[in-house]
Amino acid sequence: MRQHPISPVTEPMQYRAIGLVRGVYVPSDPEQLTRGVIRTDDGSELEAVVLGRLLTLIRRHLDLSAPHLWVVYPRSRDETQLHLQMVGVWEPSTLAAAQEAGEDPEPEARAGDEPDEGDGWFSVRGELIYTRPETGDLVVKVRQKPRADGSRPIPFKLQLRGAVPLEHLRHFVALDLRRQGQQLAVEKLEVIGPLAQRGTRGGKSRRGGGGAAGGGGDRSGGDRSGGDRSGGSPARNHGRAVSRPGR
Repeated sequence: MRQHPISPVTEPMQYRAIGLVRGVYVPSDPEQLTRGVIRTDDGSELEAVVLGRLLTLIRRHLDLSAPHLWVVYPRSRDETQLHLQMVGVWEPSTLAAAQEAGEDPEPEARAGDEPDEGDGWFSVRGELIYTRPETGDLVVKVRQKPRADGSRPIPFKLQLRGAVPLEHLRHFVALDLRRQGQQLAVEKLEVIGPLAQRGTRGGKSRRGGGGAAGGGGDRSGGDRSGGDRSGGSPARNHGRAVSRPGR
């Protein structure tokens, strides 16, 4: 049994996007618990959906009138709204009751002490494809592992806040972030290393002349996929769920 709700990183260039949010989950429909909002102490209402076996745990063991520490995958609907995919809860007494009932909660939902990072902490690891330090805008692309059938999920992009220098474009970065309302702001940045580029198109390099965004390369078995061109605006998110934590 782990002593932290989020698995440690096992590879230097391991992609992921995961975090912790404390709040009251309010379903849109009391009969259908899969969609709703998480109401937090700062007054935010974060759009959320429930994934996997967490839905069973909610139905059988959780008091939805009380706040809980949720394990979530972040997504960007746009620069003004954060969307969360709920995959676990960190609550020893509730999880112990579930195990006594013969249920096996997801790994993200196993019991332990309150994590040091606390409410609102997120870990995002991926390719920096856009940064504008003067406005504090940046976009990170997160790739996902192939599915069991061999198909490759589409990478997704997260719009974040923080002043990250232009020289880190097209590098793999590891970010510790803190939720501020509907946005995730950088608290700590680690630049892991450069990523391979796709090469040239039409005889010209795809590398921009010092612009704010760059093309994406392929690592960790992902399909090669182009990112935003130089001078472009922050990318929108069109992706699906990230790889399971710790894989």
